[in-house]
Amino acid sequence: MTSQSDTLPRRAAIAVFLAFALAYFISALLRAVTATLSPVLTDEFSLHARDLGLLAGGYFLGFAAMQLPLGSWLDRHGPKQVILGLLTVAVAGCAVFALAGGFSGLMAARVLMGVGVAACLMAPLTGYRRWFDSGTQLRANSWMLMTGSLGMLASTLPVQWLLPVVGWRALFWGLAALVGVAMAVIAWIVPRWSSLAPQKIAAGADGAGAEGQKGSYSDIARNAYFRRASPLGAVSFGGMVAIQSLWAGPWMTRVGGATPLQAATGLFWLNLGMLLTFWGWGLLLPRMMARGISVDSLVARIQPFSFVVLAALVAAGPALGGWSFILLALYCMLTTPSAQVQPVVAMAFPQQLAGRALSAYNLVIFLGIFFVQWGIGLGADAFESLGWSAGDALRGAMGVFGGISAACWARFVWAGRR
Repeated sequence: MTSQSDTLPRRAAIAVFLAFALAYFISALLRAVTATLSPVLTDEFSLHARDLGLLAGGYFLGFAAMQLPLGSWLDRHGPKQVILGLLTVAVAGCAVFALAGGFSGLMAARVLMGVGVAACLMAPLTGYRRWFDSGTQLRANSWMLMTGSLGMLASTLPVQWLLPVVGWRALFWGLAALVGVAMAVIAWIVPRWSSLAPQKIAAGADGAGAEGQKGSYSDIARNAYFRRASPLGAVSFGGMVAIQSLWAGPWMTRVGGATPLQAATGLFWLNLGMLLTFWGWGLLLPRMMARGISVDSLVARIQPFSFVVLAALVAAGPALGGWSFILLALYCMLTTPSAQVQPVVAMAFPQQLAGRALSAYNLVIFLGIFFVQWGIGLGADAFESLGWSAGDALRGAMGVFGGISAACWARFVWAGRR
């Protein structure tokens, strides 16, 4: 549990949350914007499905590469110093994307963006582990994800409306400026680590002695709950993010026959549904915890319905037409219980290891997102090379993903019952 002396007053806690939320909003917008830009980028640079998957995945590759050093930096230096340092790289990534003349430039920019926003969720969650009690941590996690959904919402219709007016290059110059604003807000509002959290580790904070302070990533990887949750996080939750942030758009155009504007509208409603879902989780989870309802039980009982919806989406295919966004949104919303596992992983470790535990689990998630995004693209190209249409090839790749995701969920539930 969090020490009372470390807990922020309510007003300060709200201000800190909002400062971090702005940065996470931008990071989610950057993550998902390729879904809306995919028709424009495909036409301008003659991209294949595998190129789109790799381009979107470049963000996650850069993000994942930072997670292990990030955890140690967060535990040592605290959220404020780390996130401000990394966000300067995000500014550079936006500038490189705006200036890119080909696929290699776009790819390099996406990797830089991923590196730059790597702390936008881990930094606040590390701070919340020390500053908030357990129920509030779950609420804050859900509402940070809600903020991310708001960013993904902004990446749909608003971006689509801006494209004819300013173009995609000017859009990224504007995003670079917005990252700078977020950095200024964090520098002004978020307290430094040492000013609020005296190092009580040697005295055994959270029941961990000096030995716990030296916990390594190998210790985290051996933790039973971490190992049980990792396949779920990588494939089930990570795969949902891969679909939400990239493949939902191409699905609506290639399978459903939607225009780019119709696809952007569908993505808007999908992300609005995710925003409302995470808002609801933020309200309900502390009450559920108080009544003894665990996150694990929510994953076991609710998430199976997501696989039913995904199977219906794949089976119906083009018959859904422009309404495919409804099943895509429902699938993503029903997958959100697995998103709540992340703060539970953090609470399985003492405070002084929270940054490393969160970053290690985030590494698992984002490696999963990268490989699922790229893998669906590779699968679609492979099916297309066999003579399948572009729409049917994407359906086949999505069906393979659904089977693997269901198997990871089953392993999580089975291991819990054991």
